[in-house]
Amino acid sequence: MGIDEDSEQEFKPQKKKSTSDDDKRMQKIKPGSLMKALMRPGSGEKTPSDGDQVIYHCTIRTLDGVVVESTRAEFGGKGTPIRQVLGKSKMILGLLEGFPTMLNGEVAMFKMKPELHYGEENCPAIVADGFPKDDELHFEIELIEFSKVKVISEDIGVLKKVTGEGQGWETPREPYEIKAWILAKSGDGKVILSHTQGEPFFFTFGKSEVPKGLEMGIETMTRGEKAVIYVSNKYLTQCPLIPTVEGIEEVHFEVDLVHFVQVRDVLGDGRLVKRRIRDGRGEFPMDCPLHDSLLHVHYKGMLLNTEKTVFYDTKVDNNGRPLEFRSGEGLVPEGFEMCIRLMLPGEIALVTCPPDYAYDKFPRPANVPQGADVQWEIELLDYEKQKDWTGFNFREIMEDVEKIKGTGNRLFKEGKYELAKAKYEHVLREFNHVNPQDDEEGKEFSNTRNLLHLNVAACFLKMGEPRKSIEACNKVLDANPVHVKALYRRGMAYMSAGDFEEARENFNKMMTIDKTSESTAKAALLRLNKEEQEIHKRARKQFKGLFDKKPGEIAEAGVSDTGDQDRDETHEIDDRDDLDSNKDLATSRILTDSNKENVPQATAQTRMGFLSGLWPSGRRFFTALGLDKCTIL
Repeated sequence: MGIDEDSEQEFKPQKKKSTSDDDKRMQKIKPGSLMKALMRPGSGEKTPSDGDQVIYHCTIRTLDGVVVESTRAEFGGKGTPIRQVLGKSKMILGLLEGFPTMLNGEVAMFKMKPELHYGEENCPAIVADGFPKDDELHFEIELIEFSKVKVISEDIGVLKKVTGEGQGWETPREPYEIKAWILAKSGDGKVILSHTQGEPFFFTFGKSEVPKGLEMGIETMTRGEKAVIYVSNKYLTQCPLIPTVEGIEEVHFEVDLVHFVQVRDVLGDGRLVKRRIRDGRGEFPMDCPLHDSLLHVHYKGMLLNTEKTVFYDTKVDNNGRPLEFRSGEGLVPEGFEMCIRLMLPGEIALVTCPPDYAYDKFPRPANVPQGADVQWEIELLDYEKQKDWTGFNFREIMEDVEKIKGTGNRLFKEGKYELAKAKYEHVLREFNHVNPQDDEEGKEFSNTRNLLHLNVAACFLKMGEPRKSIEACNKVLDANPVHVKALYRRGMAYMSAGDFEEARENFNKMMTIDKTSESTAKAALLRLNKEEQEIHKRARKQFKGLFDKKPGEIAEAGVSDTGDQDRDETHEIDDRDDLDSNKDLATSRILTDSNKENVPQATAQTRMGFLSGLWPSGRRFFTALGLDKCTIL
């Protein structure tokens, strides 16, 4: 079909709002350099826009009608249409301007001057050598279809066109288990493989069982969604689905995502794995159980042997009654609770758990061997959130606080410091909404809050985080600088952190404020003195000979061969340091007379040398070496 000269008209550039590189290129278009002639009208009213994928056939001719290049088989092409994305793909200016004027199925002839096709200066589209890019040419374009697509890879190597909407919000990820109908075609429409009958194709996400590009596309799909995923050969990695990819430039995967099972690697090392067997109600994670929720669950515990021996089943061994427990109280194995916290009401999950998160640290059923991995089939029936204090009077609130604090104290004594800390911090957060009504309530409220902060400090200390313990103590001391118990606990935290001067200052201040705490403070100072002596001893051994060399000689620090390790200092909780005790510090153990003679008194620090005054950070270094009395000559 020839060009209809009567319908040929000057094509004027369209104005664009954005300032992309393509927009800057289009600003250079001059009137008369691009002309369009309609050869066959299209259908519909919509035209392509930025972000749309266009699929088209293109035949390029000289003005004399000689075919230069074509996608059509009858003109020497491969018969495969071109697929590009407006605003993303590298295109010549004439098509970048021309496509937004076309309808689906339309055929048009564009006459372009060189600067509108491959003759453009710095044209991003590449053409073969010998192409007449300096000539004015005709481009016959058949717009087969256009549609919105999702760009999966930045290089346009993987695209997705949705053909049927899915359900929900969740999309697959490693190591989810996937079931999908899959039909794969080459770019010219030939079927490469088909999994559309019998059982859907099953694979585990992240195991390289399907081409990389297909997996990238499926990762953006929801359950029940249908889509065409366009994958270039760069992303056609070899896999069981398509063992051979040689000679394939692009594959179009028609995917119907039938179902996927949520699989969570809870610890990240493949040992604690949760597989969702039945979906629950609500949205993840908003509707999952919170800390301190009362949970109602049925579960069946099994050994990971060939018989899958059941060692407990609530429906059999508990007379059909579900297990009830409150989260965050250490009442069930850690792995069990971690997975339930990721479940929705009504959900059923299969959990595989290693021994250290199952029964190695929890009372073990008689028929579960020591060190055995287990599997639980868990059904979360429902849960009740922790009641808030809305409508409670002050006395009711404080009674609830005592219960929560008591649970925290139990967890602390059981060595579950993280859980204990969470209990105390929960109350402290809720305390922000409590308003005492008189002085008596205010005093009780303040004392309880201080005690909770100190309990948090004790937890941090046990968890090996003395700096955070100090911060918790400061919250008490900022409001009450003479709080003796806070000074004591902060001193212990400073000692644990190796800040002996600060620790000594806190213990000395205790004796100044309250004489009845003198015995406790002296016991702490005695311990502090012993700690310092041990560190000095180790430092002298490590740096033995370091300063014995003559000027100009090189000395090396000595390395201890005794195998000494830094002692893991534990801070035992006795009557004076009991989390649940309100006894005065004076009731703690009393030093013997012989001990008192060795206790360092509240004296000024030994004067340091000239260098330590100019270089404060060096003070501890010299003290640790036992060189605090040295001067620089």
